[in-house]
Parts: sequence; C-alpha cells; structure tokens
Amino acid sequence: MKKVGVLISGRGSNLAALIAAQSSAYRIVLVISNTEGAEGLARAASAGIATLVVVHKGKTREEFDAELDAALRQAGAEFVALAGFMRILSDGFARDWEGKLVNIHPSLLPAYRGIKVHERVIEAGERHSGASVHFVVPELDAGPVIAQASVPVHPSDTPETLAARVLEVEHKLYPEALRLLAEDKVKLQKGLAVFS
Repeated sequence: MKKVGVLISGRGSNLAALIAAQSSAYRIVLVISNTEGAEGLARAASAGIATLVVVHKGKTREEFDAELDAALRQAGAEFVALAGFMRILSDGFARDWEGKLVNIHPSLLPAYRGIKVHERVIEAGERHSGASVHFVVPELDAGPVIAQASVPVHPSDTPETLAARVLEVEHKLYPEALRLLAEDKVKLQKGLAVFS
C-alpha cells in the first residue's frame, strides 16, 4: 500500500473521491492546504487523516515548497496528488517528486491548459470537453496524461453547468488513475506515461 499526500486549496470534492476510494493500493496519510479553513481539511479530519495548513503569503515559492516537501516526507508520502491546489509549484519541487506527483485538470489535455478552462471551451464552440489526470512537470499542465474522460458540451451550457458535468467524471477518473500509479501500472519514463 502506497502512502499519498494530497494538496488542496478549497472544498476538496476530488479529495473526498480519493478518500472514498482508498483501498489496498493507496492510503492518504496527509492533506495539506495553503488556505486556512479550507473545507477539504474538515473532510480529511473527519476521515481520520492528518491535516496541515502551510500559508504561502510572505514566502517565496521556493520557501513555501520547501515546507510542503518537508511535511510530505515527514508523513512518509510516496506520492503527491494535487486536488484543486491553486498554487503553481516550483520547478525544483516538480523535479524532486518527478514521477510521483500528479494533478487533475478540467480539460482534455493538451488542450486548454491553465485557468478559465470552461469559459474558453464554450467560447471556442467545442463539442466535447473533459478531465485529464497527468504527471506534473515544471511546465504548467504539460505533463504526460495518465487517464482522460470526456463529456459533451451542450449549446445551452454555462461555465458552471459544464464544470459540474466535468467534476462528475473527475471523481471517478482521479481515484482510478491514482490506483494505477500506486500499483506501479503506470510510470513516468523519458517524458512519457508508460503503462505495464
């Protein structure tokens, strides 16, 4: 069983899905938020998972990331999952956890990296969108994709309705991708997601 640390900033709906799906493959040992009072911290605490707040204000990105790294290693985390973590990690952090650091993004990567994804998808007139779980590399949302799921984009969609539809598939996709990683069924090798 692999030990996982989860980084959050908000309500923690993907965290809740990861907690619910814990099995012999992985166990969450620590949830860290950069936001005091994040709802996800209460979700973790109610599941008996250790929580920590690491405030980023007044620190360089490298100082903040060093605190995250120290806490994750002290907890024995072998993998790190970003679940609505609204901070860009330093290149050094991404390299130190290379192959062990994953994120979920609300688009079919490599399309629509970054923020305001649903607005951009609707403005572009796309017929499909979705979610991607990917390895984190120094370049934003550019790591190799581990798993994807698509949803239709309806003509009547608003960013909010599309976000809700994408979130439903995220909650199924992320635990499955994390299980693959924890069971060594996917690895990052030479910049590619390699499945076995």
